[in-house]
Amino acid sequence: MAYDASALPDVSGLTVGIIGGTGDQGRGLAYRFARAGQTVLIGSRSAERAEEAAREIAALPGVAAATVAGAGNEEVARRSDVVIVAVPWDGHAATVAALAGPLAGKIVVDCVNPLGFDKQGPYALTVEEGSAVQQAAALLPESRVCAAFNHVSAPLLADPEIDRIQLDVLVCTEDRDAAAVVAALAARIPGMRGIYAGRLRNAHQIEAFTANLIAINKRYKAHAGIRVTDL
Repeated sequence: MAYDASALPDVSGLTVGIIGGTGDQGRGLAYRFARAGQTVLIGSRSAERAEEAAREIAALPGVAAATVAGAGNEEVARRSDVVIVAVPWDGHAATVAALAGPLAGKIVVDCVNPLGFDKQGPYALTVEEGSAVQQAAALLPESRVCAAFNHVSAPLLADPEIDRIQLDVLVCTEDRDAAAVVAALAARIPGMRGIYAGRLRNAHQIEAFTANLIAINKRYKAHAGIRVTDL
């Protein structure tokens, strides 16, 4: 079955919350979704920082101010339909566990990559549960957990002069309906496709591949992503 964006659900009315929305990846995703007309909530441990980030994003080209707001993580989790987790790996478990209540029943998209860095460059870390998203799934048994947006370049997302971001977002989850929602959100960003890439157990190599992309970007001074052929 070929990729067909027209078969994806209508997600234009969903509110997207981003936990870690004041970091580079979270801010970039918030900007792109807001620019596409999605209602976006920026989450942070500090509501003040989240509100400041929301004001800054609302002032960027192509964004209607009414589509972006900021609040504390718990409020964002409670008010959003889909929640993206974009926090640093070292705070991942604690942040996710603290939000288990308000995230119950929600689609939760984890884009965290467990990486270490030394003088030889980035490398994948071993995660007891298998991957960051599997850790999230273990901590959020009542949520519909997916992995996606792991390979999207933060500088590309944040650059207002770039209209299209030509790459595929690999989606891993047990929940095919949730996968379709996440794919539809990816398709809201011009140039992107959301591609189902297997169950959560297949996410570890997707997260780890980010280390390879960082090496590619360093070597070729690029912002490399992934494109799946023959779809």
